[in-house]
Amino acid sequence: MSSQTDLHYLEMHELSLLIRTGKLSPVEVTEAQLARIDRLDCDLHSYACVTPELALEQARLAERELAKGICRGPLHGIPIAVKDLLHTAGIPSSAGMPIHREFIPQEDATVVARLREAGAVLLGKLQMTEGAFAIHHPDYTPPNNPWHAGHWAGASSSGCGVATAAGLCYGSIGSDTGGSIRFPSAANGLTGLKPTWGRVSRYGCFELAASLDHIGPMTRSAKDALFLLSTIAGHDPRDPTSLPCVCLEIPGIDESFHGLRVGVDEAWLSDGVDPVIQSALQQVLGVMAAGGATLQRVCVPDPRAVSANWENHCGVQTAVAHSSTYPQFAAEYGPALSRLIDGGRALSGMDYQRVLLDAQRFNGELEALLNQVDLLIAPVQPIAAPTHEQLANLAQDPEANRRLIQFTAPFNVSGHPCLSLPCGFTDSGLPIGVQFIAGKGEEGLLCRAGMALQKVTDWHKARPASL
Repeated sequence: MSSQTDLHYLEMHELSLLIRTGKLSPVEVTEAQLARIDRLDCDLHSYACVTPELALEQARLAERELAKGICRGPLHGIPIAVKDLLHTAGIPSSAGMPIHREFIPQEDATVVARLREAGAVLLGKLQMTEGAFAIHHPDYTPPNNPWHAGHWAGASSSGCGVATAAGLCYGSIGSDTGGSIRFPSAANGLTGLKPTWGRVSRYGCFELAASLDHIGPMTRSAKDALFLLSTIAGHDPRDPTSLPCVCLEIPGIDESFHGLRVGVDEAWLSDGVDPVIQSALQQVLGVMAAGGATLQRVCVPDPRAVSANWENHCGVQTAVAHSSTYPQFAAEYGPALSRLIDGGRALSGMDYQRVLLDAQRFNGELEALLNQVDLLIAPVQPIAAPTHEQLANLAQDPEANRRLIQFTAPFNVSGHPCLSLPCGFTDSGLPIGVQFIAGKGEEGLLCRAGMALQKVTDWHKARPASL
């Protein structure tokens, strides 16, 4: 591990201050990022598409505006990147699918438009699994984990995780349908926020499963996650499912645990969970208690049914999302996404209704629990830093797959916000993630808890030694 403080590893809120005070130039920072991408990404494969001309054009505009005293906000002049399922006007947006390789949108996704309006600099589009499901299309090279290429880089937002961890962007926008912000955040030592469903517009986002998809930030700190969320959140009339809420404001967040009620279900936290993760969670709980949090024993609603149902729940919706191209062009699909869609098309209406009833039950019981506590704590996954071989074996075992997503997918089904944070390392120095879960609309509370943890620990400051 290394605790470098190089320019490319600055947190966004640090870089923002340096840019707004004239100590760093947006053009200088953007040129440095593009050079670093050019040098390192041939091995990391995190970018699907780099946009150097656009990035430099936006950086020069930001520099001119800031020189005139025009500041659009904290992201003005900061280079970021977005997952390739977000539409970008004039830039290819393939969603990890060869069938869409030539698709060039005419307009930006709402999230991208809000980033442009905030003066952010777009470095490019980040690599992802096919259609945002579990596996990369066979024609594409998966991103490599910068901590160790033999280990998983996370699920569909793996390009976001790798680029942000490797200092190839200052933050990124990913998506999460069953854990795809939280898995790569844990795998790459990042802070990832899956907001409340509807908090961030999905307009212009390639769909995997409409009721499970969440768009959110992947960053190097909880404060940066709030930076990004405050820009992209808010009602969007073009997305009728977006919530009628205002954007989060950064000032006024109390960086402390004082008075927070933290729900702890010891049986759930230890069910098939690697001892190194259990130990890391206990350390986090100790930090929270020492900071003034009250730890309450709770019983989390049984997530086994919604975890086991997740693939059917997702598959039906994915089949609808792909109905214009599948099965007509099934030969151009990879095996994993084809299997998901075929399963969704085969599920009966009665069986899908049973899936929905289990989801409603879990959501209602979770809502009742979160009226008693402010936060729940959980692992991101039960396996610490899995290797590619371990993941390949899991793919053959439905029960092992259910266990892998048991701490993530239930909260896509329920729509509750979750924050993944680094909380330690394996014996071989690979990152481990902890997850906070809160009531709907409580992203500010999650970020408060994340900032409080990162104020007194430095796990989030560690960087891959190889870079």
